Amino acid sequence: MTWLGHSTVVIDVAGRRLITDPLLRRHSGVLRRRARSPEWHHWQDVDAVLLSHLHHDHAELRSLRMLGDAPVVTGPANAAWLRRRGLPGEAPEGWRDLGVGIRVRLVTAVHGARPMPHRPNDANGHLLRVGDTAIWVAGDTELYDGMADLPRSAGADRLDLAVVPIGGWGPRLSPGHMGPAEAAEACAMTRARWALPVHWGTHHAPFTARFGDWMDRPAAHFEEELARTSPGTRMVRAVPGGRAVSVGSPES
Repeated sequence: MTWLGHSTVVIDVAGRRLITDPLLRRHSGVLRRRARSPEWHHWQDVDAVLLSHLHHDHAELRSLRMLGDAPVVTGPANAAWLRRRGLPGEAPEGWRDLGVGIRVRLVTAVHGARPMPHRPNDANGHLLRVGDTAIWVAGDTELYDGMADLPRSAGADRLDLAVVPIGGWGPRLSPGHMGPAEAAEACAMTRARWALPVHWGTHHAPFTARFGDWMDRPAAHFEEELARTSPGTRMVRAVPGGRAVSVGSPES
């Protein structure tokens, strides 16, 4: 895995390359990226895009077009909206076979507090099954009871990896998000072996990065909450910008 910042994660598995919520340019609308743009070699030759929703800090049309004809797996209304803009949106019913033993399906995300008038408001997470490995990419969501059923939906006793949001692009989170405590609870509910925290430390509204350390606090807070709430989950330590991490390796 390579975390490129915010909710953009590149997953290289079984000879395939997947990317989540790609933001590939220096900035995204009014949001400023604290580091450099992701290096192109981290995201070239993508085979599929896993898109959680159409908020501008997750679905940036120029970035999606940089990925060529890779299918964009997302909710039905989102997929139709993307197709009308010349992008290959797909909304599978059940499991979608990506080849070489990789399957993906849409799962629930609760993220409706700030509906957009100009884009659809479908929100979803993704379950990946690669052989015996089960991965959950949560997308933007608040806690919901059905999280406990995700391992069963993946055909597993527990998740091997949960990619969970723990912060945002401002000092305060709006409803429909998880902070560090809620993300740790989600890991406990899904019995995740490993957790990669995302959606922190990358983007900020103009000038807000100057005030306090709010961009950096979530990771340490999440690690503390994991130890308290989900001690069976190990945190994958990564920083925004593109360092590959192999889950289960000594360095992670």
